[in-house]
Amino acid sequence: MLRILVVDDEIGTRESVADLLRGHGFVVATASDGAEALACLRAQGSEAGLVLLDLEMPESDGWSFRREQLADPAIASIPVVLMSGVHNVRSVAASLGIADFVIKPIELARLLDLVRRYAPS
Repeated sequence: MLRILVVDDEIGTRESVADLLRGHGFVVATASDGAEALACLRAQGSEAGLVLLDLEMPESDGWSFRREQLADPAIASIPVVLMSGVHNVRSVAASLGIADFVIKPIELARLLDLVRRYAPS
């Protein structure tokens, strides 16, 4: 089973999404910002299957995470689904080369559909 990395600075969102995915049989890791997420991905190597990424985080945000991810050949190909409430999420996702997005507040059925699409079990 592929590991899903949930990256969000809001602990409630991060843990709710992680619990939902675990309840559906996915192996889930969490990170509170982009720097922690990059360290986690680099440690997981080929076990990382999908990143669910918040965009706006106070320390290391989604933009900086994505720049660093794409610059690292070992983790550049791991798909990313953006979880964000920014008003122009579609254009932001496209500009960052993000696989897809879900708008906050998160519609759980859509999130599960996206996870199954990009990280099939």
